[in-house]
Amino acid sequence: MLDEDGLNVWFKQQLVGYLWRNAIDYIGFRYDEDWILNSGFPISRTLPLQNEAFAEEDAIAHRFFANLLPEGGAREHIVRDLKVGDSDFNLLKAIGGECAGALSILPAEKVPSTEHGYRPLTSDDMSRLVVRRGHLFANEPINERPRLSLAGAQSKCAVLMSEKGYFNPIGDAPSTHILKFESTEYKHLPSYEVFTSLLAKEIGLPVVDIALETLDGKRYAKVARYDRISDADDIERIHQEDFCQALGYAHAKKYQHDGGPTFAQCLNLVRDTSDDPAIDSQNLLRWQVFNVLAGNSDGHAKNLSLLYHRDGTIGLTPFYDLVCTRAIERIDANLAFDIGGERNPAVITMENWTQFAKDCDVSLRFMQNTVKDVAKDLLRALPLVRKAFDASYGKLSALDRVERVVKKQCQRFE
Repeated sequence: MLDEDGLNVWFKQQLVGYLWRNAIDYIGFRYDEDWILNSGFPISRTLPLQNEAFAEEDAIAHRFFANLLPEGGAREHIVRDLKVGDSDFNLLKAIGGECAGALSILPAEKVPSTEHGYRPLTSDDMSRLVVRRGHLFANEPINERPRLSLAGAQSKCAVLMSEKGYFNPIGDAPSTHILKFESTEYKHLPSYEVFTSLLAKEIGLPVVDIALETLDGKRYAKVARYDRISDADDIERIHQEDFCQALGYAHAKKYQHDGGPTFAQCLNLVRDTSDDPAIDSQNLLRWQVFNVLAGNSDGHAKNLSLLYHRDGTIGLTPFYDLVCTRAIERIDANLAFDIGGERNPAVITMENWTQFAKDCDVSLRFMQNTVKDVAKDLLRALPLVRKAFDASYGKLSALDRVERVVKKQCQRFE
């Protein structure tokens, strides 16, 4: 008999396993026997293939699956608009059909659909979507409301984009792009994210495909999903897990100072897991140097992920959620990962980078050269990216604050 309060975990059309909860809403998980026998893979480094269940009270499975859910204000909107109880299990049941990566979480009586439905988003629909910052609204049919199942705290929604325009995925249909909106507190956030990402790309870091769009005077960022591959007939989901999932941390511990992973733990995860550890480790180190010099103090463990490619290899995903947060006065300037024991980027010295190199088991000379090279590259890239941004999206005086932050930090180490 079906467990009316159970959930099934699917990878495409294959049943992976089962979720349930206990009386205090802790989630347990067990792999399906056929998944284990027929060359299924462990969906996380923390959830190895085994016949035994991952018990609710151990919270191992709970941490992995809860990390698929939105956080903060985005979560509050879903709870209010869908009128569901604010528990991880309830939210997985309500919106788990299309998550980051390739897993779909569905009620026990449902199976993944092979026929995916999409509703065209008219210009009026898009205007409403941008004005309401992607939030669900109660007067829409439930299957046609914009989807907000993506993890993170920023206002965003997932859509399908083709040469014919934008489409809203219906049910558990896969999406291809993420739209990220302005907020009342941080109006320039999409512009900052696009500009910071273009800076990272200009100095050679692998980043997501991102662009800025404007509608009715409001800007939003359009991000192509790296965990989706589109062809003429279908959209394929690609499995991934963020570093909190891979290291077994709850989403509430994504910051090092809150008890989350250190940067050295993240680097060792890449060294142990990636099929190209030399390149991925170097990119990860440059990412952290970039964060310090480009003012991205919010580069935490959930902003890093492993991608499980179709050919069976594992590697670091392109970098995402890159924002010069230090240009926003109301956001904490302290770094998500410390540098040699120091979280304040304004006072970090080469002595801190020396300790950071030791913590990460990296050559001191390599670390010093990386810091100086990234500083030099950013100072070269800054006017080029600003000119290209202005030409593509129009001049935005708020970017002057970003430029000041980057120049000041880079000149300290150049």
